[in-house]
Amino acid sequence: MTIGHLTCGGQSTLQIMVQMTEIKAALSRVIDPELGADIVDLGMVKDVRVEDGHVTVKITLTIAACPLRDQIENEVLRKLRAVPGVTDVTIEIGAMTQSERTELMERARLRAREQAEPTMVHPNTRVVAVSSGKGGVGKSSLSANLALALAAQGHKVGLLDADIWGFSIPRILGLGDERLEAGEDKRIIPAVAHGIEVVSTGLLLDDEDTALMWRGLMLSKALEQFLRDVAWDQSLDYLLLDMPPGTGDVQMALARLLPQAEMVVVTTPQLAAQKVAARVADMARRSHMPVIGVIENMSGFTTPAGEHFPLFGKGGGEDLAVNLGVELLGKIPIDPRVAEGGDAGNPVVVAEPDSPSGIAITRAARSLTDLLPPIADDGCSARLTLVAEQLAKMG
Repeated sequence: MTIGHLTCGGQSTLQIMVQMTEIKAALSRVIDPELGADIVDLGMVKDVRVEDGHVTVKITLTIAACPLRDQIENEVLRKLRAVPGVTDVTIEIGAMTQSERTELMERARLRAREQAEPTMVHPNTRVVAVSSGKGGVGKSSLSANLALALAAQGHKVGLLDADIWGFSIPRILGLGDERLEAGEDKRIIPAVAHGIEVVSTGLLLDDEDTALMWRGLMLSKALEQFLRDVAWDQSLDYLLLDMPPGTGDVQMALARLLPQAEMVVVTTPQLAAQKVAARVADMARRSHMPVIGVIENMSGFTTPAGEHFPLFGKGGGEDLAVNLGVELLGKIPIDPRVAEGGDAGNPVVVAEPDSPSGIAITRAARSLTDLLPPIADDGCSARLTLVAEQLAKMG
């Protein structure tokens, strides 16, 4: 908070300084009801002037017509009028610039992450959000196969289907007849498929063809329940989240609920997909969620005779990784066995691990664990180095 000017009006400099301290403390008790933080910490107080007991304070809101304007103004008046020596208060309201709004939201998200309540996911579990900017890039198949490839390395793995509307993990893993149940402690018990723990809204419905007509708040609440009410194994090395496409409510809720979450971005080789994928990476970084790597899916088709066809273009994964300053973890070829395995509930890394896609996904999983080893095997110095590297990449 800056101080525009002070006119003593018979008061000593010490008296003015004491009064300004009290004024700032009073403003710090005004909470933005939407963001849950005080207006000083959020950078909404731009200027304070004091002259003979008359306080003029300039406050910028996200938009001039903010529906919470009256509530915030009234709180400012009430708090300042209680400060000794303040005889009158004038509030000047302005609107933030785009850069100021961006800074405000980043600050609010960071605060929410720092104050996140504990979940049933152990703090030492590596949480990896497998994300994409758009649908149709094979993210769910890749999430399931990556989880199984990690388990094949000997790690304990969980898979959360966070694509609440468009769930497909139960079918891919052959869990069509399974349903989630509560244990004696009323915690939801994850299903188990191919040795990994699995939770999905598809395991709550009687029919997978049932449409979930939920609004954004319900999506966030569903994710919150899957993190706080599920009895996840406390010794999980990795929890993968199959995220819905885009940058909506579920993505923002994840950044708030799981501060340890990190992101892998999935794209196809074409430029259009790469540009859309860049948006989900931008959202992650604005939410203080590190992006650890890129996987290029549908990376061309190779015939049995060895002839290669880049059906969806080429170079998108490499370009995105370079632009984000992260590693390209793998390039997964187009392989009909991926779809066949998913439809049959027997994913390719289990059914045909020596196929081109099975080998590529296994290599991507190895690259992921090399970059992000289980915390039990990761010393403090190595972890601090990783954090420093991520902060440097975030600018």
